[in-house]
Amino acid sequence: MLRVSSLLHELVHRATTWNKTPITAAEYRLARVIIDEIASLREEPLGLPRPSDERLCRIVDAMLADLADNRSVGDLAEWVGITPRTLARHFSEQTGLGMVAWRQHARVLRALEMLPVGQAVTTIAMNLGYDNVSAFIVMFRRVMGVTPGE
Repeated sequence: MLRVSSLLHELVHRATTWNKTPITAAEYRLARVIIDEIASLREEPLGLPRPSDERLCRIVDAMLADLADNRSVGDLAEWVGITPRTLARHFSEQTGLGMVAWRQHARVLRALEMLPVGQAVTTIAMNLGYDNVSAFIVMFRRVMGVTPGE
């Protein structure tokens, strides 16, 4: 995934208004800027690290199967038979993320699958376990740097 700058967004928007006829000299220059901007884009990681511990894998699989499941770290630790502190420590060591951050990233990835097919942001938020759309939008912006609508 690439993070698009405001400049590139506006340039592409402008380019969509061009006629199909051969482009003008000004359009050609703008097209070169678009190419330069695309070449300088930063790649954003989009995957989620998976733990190696079998107990943690059980938790990850359960979370991915139902991202609306809001069980606490304590509840999940009890479910797999370890202490919450051990779960948190091992999860962080093996994935580089805390469980809350990991679940948020998983939810954002799922939202990114749902947004292009035209699902409403409110529907997505509810399907991912959020009580209100505002909390989902705040989390999405914190993770992605833009709102779901953007």
